[in-house]
Amino acid sequence: MSPITITAKKLNRIIFAALCMACLFLPKISSAEESNWWSKGKGILDSITTKGKDSPVQALTADDMGKGLKEALRVGTENVVSQLGLKDGFNQDPAIHIPLPDQLKTVRDWMQKVGMGSMLDELELKLNRAAETATPKAKALFWQAIKEMSIDDVKDIYQGPDDAATRYFEQKMHEPLMNEMRPIVNQSLSEVGAVKSYNQVMGSYQSLPFVPDVQADLTDHTLTKGLEGIFYYLAKEEASIRKDPVKRTTDILKQVFGSK
Repeated sequence: MSPITITAKKLNRIIFAALCMACLFLPKISSAEESNWWSKGKGILDSITTKGKDSPVQALTADDMGKGLKEALRVGTENVVSQLGLKDGFNQDPAIHIPLPDQLKTVRDWMQKVGMGSMLDELELKLNRAAETATPKAKALFWQAIKEMSIDDVKDIYQGPDDAATRYFEQKMHEPLMNEMRPIVNQSLSEVGAVKSYNQVMGSYQSLPFVPDVQADLTDHTLTKGLEGIFYYLAKEEASIRKDPVKRTTDILKQVFGSK
């Protein structure tokens, strides 16, 4: 025999009918006692039904919340890395475009004076290309970090602001992600020609007379700005999943965030 699903609407009717039958056999009680009895009954009813009138009755457990929040971050990460990992995902997005390191602004000023400013423009483009290349490779690292969230973390995050999970994730995992992604970004900088471009720029710059000594760490700069861009959009994805039913693309997301 197949299981029977009792909806909140049907359950309300059953409980109401039962209460009416019980009232026929209850001794007369005072109005104050009646009010208190009704309040308690309503509280019990509310506690075992969901907000959706025709949705199946389900209890939202700590395990459900954990699964829901982790699923939200997994879905958000998938969407973000797909978006930012495309050509111009960073480069053409003013919110997360990666500029040259501050140290290279002096280099750009001097190079523009001698008509070689375009070399710095090319280098800046390649920094963004490196971030676009590295971002999809980071998905597995993000998912592992999500998997390791504790149930206590989940309980605090569930009732937090719209970006609570992302900010927790950023705070707890920023340093490990920096360490794990550094070789990935370093390789991406080489693959897109950013390292070669940087060496050419610095060679031309240092050939100019009386210029100040300048050094820049392209890997740390691109990595830091790249993670900032990922977290920026991950927070937006989390907020959307919490608020927008269309974004709840799995059953657990609909159950957890639909019940808030």
